[in-house]
Amino acid sequence: MIARQPYPETPDQADDSRYLASTHEVFNQPPALEDYNLFEQDTALREAADREGAGAAAPELSRFGALAGAAETIDLGFRANANKPVFNTHDRFGHRIDEVDFHPAYHDLMRIALENGLHSSPWTNPGQGAHVARAAKYYMHSQVEAAHCCPITMTFAAIPSIRNQPELARDWEQRILANSYDSRNLPDSQKSSVTIGMAMTEKQGGSDVRANSTKAYAVGAEGPGQAYELVGHKWFVSAPMCDAFLVLAQTASGLSCFLMPRWRPDGTKNPWQVQRLKNKMGNVANASSEAELRGALAWMVGEEGRGVPTIIEMVAMTRFDCMIGSSAGMRQAVAQATHHCRHRSAFGNRLIEQPLMQNVLADLALESEAALAYTMRIARALDNQDQEHERLLARLATPVGKYWICKRTPNHAYEAMECIGGSGVMEDCIMPRLFRESPVNAIWEGSGNVQCLDTLRALQKEPSTLDAFFQEAAQAKGADTRFDQFLLKLQNDFTNVSDFQYQARNLVDRMALALQGSLLLRHSDKAVADAFCASRLESNGGINYGNLPTGTDAAAIIKRATPVVG
Repeated sequence: MIARQPYPETPDQADDSRYLASTHEVFNQPPALEDYNLFEQDTALREAADREGAGAAAPELSRFGALAGAAETIDLGFRANANKPVFNTHDRFGHRIDEVDFHPAYHDLMRIALENGLHSSPWTNPGQGAHVARAAKYYMHSQVEAAHCCPITMTFAAIPSIRNQPELARDWEQRILANSYDSRNLPDSQKSSVTIGMAMTEKQGGSDVRANSTKAYAVGAEGPGQAYELVGHKWFVSAPMCDAFLVLAQTASGLSCFLMPRWRPDGTKNPWQVQRLKNKMGNVANASSEAELRGALAWMVGEEGRGVPTIIEMVAMTRFDCMIGSSAGMRQAVAQATHHCRHRSAFGNRLIEQPLMQNVLADLALESEAALAYTMRIARALDNQDQEHERLLARLATPVGKYWICKRTPNHAYEAMECIGGSGVMEDCIMPRLFRESPVNAIWEGSGNVQCLDTLRALQKEPSTLDAFFQEAAQAKGADTRFDQFLLKLQNDFTNVSDFQYQARNLVDRMALALQGSLLLRHSDKAVADAFCASRLESNGGINYGNLPTGTDAAAIIKRATPVVG
């Protein structure tokens, strides 16, 4: 038997009995992307907020950006997603409670959102830049954790619908708009702040809510503002822990809208029962559920038989928030990818300096900035609904933007994950969460086809919406011949839309690109606008990201998009 020889010792090793445990030095790894200001480190966001009317809110947005980028806040997002909500049907004494139990991190995120007015500020302080400033906050907060933003959005979006019934608004609006958070499962009469959910779809209909079978029976007098009992089911109750819900149900006059609280005025539990929580691939920190309504007390909101037009005011706002949320997902993906590549070296150079990686990163940054520019322009339109051009633009550009921006997000998230490499697939990185979240906004609140059909509906009901859209896009005419040719071809194709429904995706795709191109040409960095026109309008891009043409100033685009941390 040959004796095993001891490893040779260096003087340092001889003095350190632990040397066998020190196998390597950790280097060539990026620092954590935390403790940075999501507003100050985002050039495109700062410019958009100022441009679209929220310049006066810059100090407040900077403060919120620091909060959103703090390590402690970012950690809340990870903890909320690592601990899914748990549903309890009954308490230990056998009383039906329908209670959803969340990790404390979820409640902390809800508290941050509500205390900072993400659900209320444009309604409590309307005026120039109100929707823009709120969108900027939501954009930053959603980058931390997107799932809990669902009840924030619905609470925010419920106000226009509830205001259709003044007596209900008097009872509920002050508590809905209170900048505080009360998560207790108590009758709303015992709470100074409440949240609002939504229950529209049923098993047999999905997006076709006119196929709903839930019935509403008048308790006494019939009509707007009156009490009804609802009997039926809902296939998708968003955020079942909310204090009240806007619900669609059938009366003798057709589908109507109702406000259904969790509790009856006498303090007893309203008989709607959660059957189970949805087992979702993404959006896991938020609860979604199936429910049965067993004579649940509710009050009619708006005109009887006009439930869809009443609730569509809420849906329009939730669709706008889908645009913000998807834009935020893109921004966080770009921030993570560029931050990683700025610090990581391979094959002798930093990744961010290597031409092929530059092409991919710059392409991802273009997509992100274009989405943000579009979204913030619609925020300004919402702030100026008394102006006909802005009203018409918001009506048409919202479904177009919701369709395009949300649909572009999944592949964007995947490509950013690939830039990070193997570490980007690990659950202690935010990228898997961004990837799982990425399809949600495209499917919820009306999938891609529904948005295209809504675009067609807007064109048919108010043809002047198309004029407003092209007037807005045409403000960039003359700045770039590629844009001019793209816009002219799109306008010509709209002279005959007899088969619009069949061609809708192609037309809506190009509408989104035209408005994004116009906004970037008018307002963004020259390198960004040039690359967008070259890759999206002239060549229609490649199948995958990383197809920017030669001559693109990729380094300038990347520098503009990269947070400088560490």
